[in-house]
Amino acid sequence: MNKMSLPFFKYQGTGNDFIIIDGILNNLKSIDNSVVARLCDRKFGIGADGLMIIAKHENFSFEMVYYNSDGGLSTMCGNGGRCIAALAHKLGYCGPEVHFIAADGPHFASIEGDEVALGMADVDTIDIIKSSEYVLNTGSPHYVRFTEKEDLTNIVEEGKKIRYSEKYISAGINVNLCFWDGLILHVATYERGVEDETLSCGTGVTAAALATAHHYHLESPLLVQTKGGRLKVSFQRHDTSYTQVVLKGPATPVFTGEIELK
Repeated sequence: MNKMSLPFFKYQGTGNDFIIIDGILNNLKSIDNSVVARLCDRKFGIGADGLMIIAKHENFSFEMVYYNSDGGLSTMCGNGGRCIAALAHKLGYCGPEVHFIAADGPHFASIEGDEVALGMADVDTIDIIKSSEYVLNTGSPHYVRFTEKEDLTNIVEEGKKIRYSEKYISAGINVNLCFWDGLILHVATYERGVEDETLSCGTGVTAAALATAHHYHLESPLLVQTKGGRLKVSFQRHDTSYTQVVLKGPATPVFTGEIELK
C-alpha cells in the first residue's frame, strides 16, 4: 500500500473503544492487517479494541468492516455496530434509523442523542455445556459461565484457560463470566482477537443476557453492568430461541485525528 493520510474517528461504547475510518469518502474497504494492529496498539498507535471501516454498499446505507486489535478481520461487534451507526448518522450517510450490513448479515439501528439501539442476530439455539455454562452465537461465538461476583475479577485467567482449551483454540471463542444479583446482570468478558479483557463487549453482553434469561427464566429486558458502563438487552423469547434481540446503550465520540496508512 502506498502512503496515504486520512482522517479517523475514535469512539467508545461503554469503554469498548474503536478507530473508525470513513471508507465511503476515502474509497477504502480494507486495510493491511499489520497496519490495523499497529494503529490499535496502545503504546505505538492510537489504541483501540478494534478498527472499523464505513464501507460503501449497493443495497445498504453502508457496510461495517470490522478488524480485531490483532489486525485480523472478525465477526460481528455489538458495541462497534452501535458506534459505527452513530458516526454514519453524524456524517450524513443515514438518518436516525439505518439499515447496514456486517459480517453476520443485515442490522437495524436507531440513534437518539448518544444512545443507539442495535438489532442483533436471532439466536436459534443455546447449548448447555454444564448446569451453569452455556455456548451461543450472537454474531460472534460466546461462552457464558455463571459465578460469584468476586470471581469476575479473574476473567483474564479464566478466559485464557477456556479460549485456549483444546475445544476452542482452533476457531476461538469469547469468554464471559456473569453474576445475576436479581436486578442487574454483571458481566466481565475476555475477547478473542484482543486476547485480553475488554471493559465491555456488545455481543458478549447480548449472549450473557440471553443465557441469563434462559437459565433463570427471565423476561425482557435485562439491564447489564459491565466495567465500562451499563447496557440494556431486550428480546422476544421462544422455547429455545430468541428473536427481536436489541442491544441499547451509549455510543460516544472521543476524539478525531489523522493517520498515515503505509
